[in-house]
Amino acid sequence: MDDGTREQWLAREFEQQRPRLRAVAYRVLGSGADADDAVQEAWLRLSRSDTTEVTNLAGWLTTVVGRISLDMLRSRSSRREDSWDAGLAELVAGGDARTAPTQPTRPAPDPASEVELADSIGLALLVVLDTLAPAERLAFVLHDLFGMPFEQIADILDRSPAATRQLASRARRRVRAADADESAPARTRQREVVTAFLAAARGGDFSALLEMLDPDVVLSADEAAVAMGSPDVLRGPEAVAQRFNGGARSARLAAFDGGIGAVWTLRGEAMVAFRFTVDDRDLVTGIEMVADRERLDAMEIWFLTS
Repeated sequence: MDDGTREQWLAREFEQQRPRLRAVAYRVLGSGADADDAVQEAWLRLSRSDTTEVTNLAGWLTTVVGRISLDMLRSRSSRREDSWDAGLAELVAGGDARTAPTQPTRPAPDPASEVELADSIGLALLVVLDTLAPAERLAFVLHDLFGMPFEQIADILDRSPAATRQLASRARRRVRAADADESAPARTRQREVVTAFLAAARGGDFSALLEMLDPDVVLSADEAAVAMGSPDVLRGPEAVAQRFNGGARSARLAAFDGGIGAVWTLRGEAMVAFRFTVDDRDLVTGIEMVADRERLDAMEIWFLTS
């Protein structure tokens, strides 16, 4: 098979596998854009690899996507939001050199398929998956959702099959506990509200911020946050929206204290946590700024994908 014929064959085979590969990456990463990036990277690795001895191309590609997704998860977990950008400060104080074959065209994002993917997993499950360590998340997704043998997953994680089985079991217990938690749907809605709020704040969309705030909303700060320059209390949508408008670029979506909020970190250390209270109308009724060192250290914080 000459190079041109091989390239065409690989492209056809890859396109047949693309939907499944994207589904794997989406469930591991929780982001459609990241899933697309992982799948495209898998194509690049396929096009630059000698696969003449590969007898199960689908399994080989799933393994590659799993490794790429794991690297992306680890990078996401270790990435530090170290910049004190002006917006957030105002909230507190005022490979291979060879040319790869032509890549198959990436399909344009399809909103309907994104919704279908999210629905097939469940937003509540996506929330709890985001609280798992990268290795736990990969082991659970590949085994429980896609039926990959532990021996194959162990090779991706560079661990023993027994250790990989334990990772999946631990993740499974967390998922089941979340399923049994009656507050899970409320947390899912809270995540959507906080995500939208942070997006509006970063984008300077003052009207959108106002729409998400209850008429009696209160922004409060503990003594440590006040010492950093924040007012102790702000009341009303106008004042609270103005405080966040154009800021929060360094705040990261996070789960802590049984709810969803945002956390600003400096050199990997949590400096300020923003605890959001959301009512059954999906309106923000309160935001508490927590900067007290003891309280922050006592929090079990999981950073989420926004």
